[in-house]
Amino acid sequence: MKTSFLWDILLLIFIGFVGFSWASFFLKSEIFGWYGLLFGLVVGLALLLLNRKLKTTPLRSILGATVGLILGVLVSRLLFSSLFLLLAPLEPAFSISMRILMDAIFAYLGMMVVISKGNELDLFSFFHQVKERPQAESYKILDTSVIIDGRIADICETGFVEGTLVIPQFVLRELQHIADSSDTLKRNRGRRGLDILQRIQKKVDVPVKIHDLDFPDIKEVDGKLVAMAKILGAKVITNDFNLNKVAELHGVSVLNINELANSLKPVVLPGEDMKVYVLKEGKEYNQGVAYLDDGTMVVIDNGRRSIGQTVEVCVTSVLQTTAGRMIFTRMKEEAEAA
Repeated sequence: MKTSFLWDILLLIFIGFVGFSWASFFLKSEIFGWYGLLFGLVVGLALLLLNRKLKTTPLRSILGATVGLILGVLVSRLLFSSLFLLLAPLEPAFSISMRILMDAIFAYLGMMVVISKGNELDLFSFFHQVKERPQAESYKILDTSVIIDGRIADICETGFVEGTLVIPQFVLRELQHIADSSDTLKRNRGRRGLDILQRIQKKVDVPVKIHDLDFPDIKEVDGKLVAMAKILGAKVITNDFNLNKVAELHGVSVLNINELANSLKPVVLPGEDMKVYVLKEGKEYNQGVAYLDDGTMVVIDNGRRSIGQTVEVCVTSVLQTTAGRMIFTRMKEEAEAA
């Protein structure tokens, strides 16, 4: 703290000396030299106050003020060039004063407009887009549900995922909030998600990037994911049906894990035989229900009597629904008898 104060004093002395020397040399008078000293001290104090203010001002506001100042001065110079023919017959000192006054006014207006309306102009999103969107790199953003699901780690280990996996900070915060929940089920899901991320970072040969880009004006995590994907030109990896639809409405590409899983299930055609373990009773009369290794439900006509047994069945039809695929069968001996 003492060192900082000493540097402040030295800066004031230096600027005051420069003001005194400049005024004495150019104005050829010691009296004006003292005026120059006073002016230098005032300028030095203003610089010190400005420095203290900048230390507590967000970089976003500083950049906005700088952009606004430059644009304001450019507009001022264009207007002054247009008015030059009118001001040319006047005294040179008056013309110079008018130009300085116009520069100051338009610079101030430019700074105020960009600082107050910067979010509406979306200048900073444009800067992020220029900075964070290299053409050669492919980004894929993970949402909370697909991290908790865990299958993304297995998919990455197979080598089918290319590019860089992006994990937003707001997704990490949501995972941590779930992991700290008082509800046991939520807490276990959140911890599982954090374990999956650790597994991806340590064992998967895919670049992982924790991204700090956030959108304070957007409250929902899904909205933040869509906005981030649009800025980075990224795809969203999810298994959330609603996020899938919202992203598609905004023109954002989505990689849905559930759709991938459904597309990888083995194709079963009517007339094929299979062996299944009858697990429970079906919804309709005398039906039995079994499941394949991938979780596909198999409905067996007249299979209720075989609950707890492994039986051979014949496929009669396959139904694809939004919830998944269902296979309808009947006992093999009945199919052969028919």
